[in-house]
Amino acid sequence: MNMLTNLPHYIALMRFERPIGWLLLLWPTLWALWIAADGNPDGHLVWVFTLGVIVMRSAGCVINDLADRDIDPQVERTKNRPLADDALNVKQGLGLLFVLLLLAVCLLLLLPMRVWPWSLPALALTVIYPFMKRFIDAPQLVLGLAFSFSIPMVYVAVGKSFDWVLVCLMLCNILWVLAFDTIYAMSDKEDDLKIGVKSTAIWFGDYDRHVVGLLQLSVLAFWLVLSSILELSTTFYFALFLAALLFVYQQWLIRERDRQACFLAFINNGWLGGVIWFGLILAF
Repeated sequence: MNMLTNLPHYIALMRFERPIGWLLLLWPTLWALWIAADGNPDGHLVWVFTLGVIVMRSAGCVINDLADRDIDPQVERTKNRPLADDALNVKQGLGLLFVLLLLAVCLLLLLPMRVWPWSLPALALTVIYPFMKRFIDAPQLVLGLAFSFSIPMVYVAVGKSFDWVLVCLMLCNILWVLAFDTIYAMSDKEDDLKIGVKSTAIWFGDYDRHVVGLLQLSVLAFWLVLSSILELSTTFYFALFLAALLFVYQQWLIRERDRQACFLAFINNGWLGGVIWFGLILAF
């Protein structure tokens, strides 16, 4: 009965009601699946990786909230999270984390054995990321690696050799994560300065919008290179044009660094990743 009573809190702890987090992790995974499989990925791999993304993103949220349980009450946007307002305790959070990691292992067993060793550094990045904001000026770099690690795992699962396309795709995604998570951090900048945690929004200072713009241009440039290497059809360039318009819209939203507007710009990246994936589907 206690489990049923706390179910809404467990859902909130996983941020399950906010799909933007797993969408931003899912899109590069799907990009890699379509690219590595030349536009015809195995349906089994698509479903296993999709479910794996949702489970691991949920686990990452639990780890993050366990690490930040003393920080979140001091931040306006996070003060009502289940561990921050004592709706759940640490023991309950660890119990949920155990269940999620057990589910992740079950999904991993459905993948080829050659993928299994790659899950260890992926898990390590998931665990260490929440602590990076205490030590380095750009914790978003670690997040970029964590959000890009599914790309080599997809290549290994498909049985495709690592190549320059993989390198470009990973660099492209890391830059995209830097861009959208800097925008996300801009909405928390005042709180982060008060409590003394680090972010690229603070590190870039008054040049935050300019750096985000350069990162967004770099993402588009990498996709132009990838489309040329992969010899994608002209359909993809229309998707890339729509992505560019979404980047322009995000720049307009963050022009005054308003907290809510910055958060809306961050959310908008969920559409951007989907536009690129749909463009890949049509372009192969």
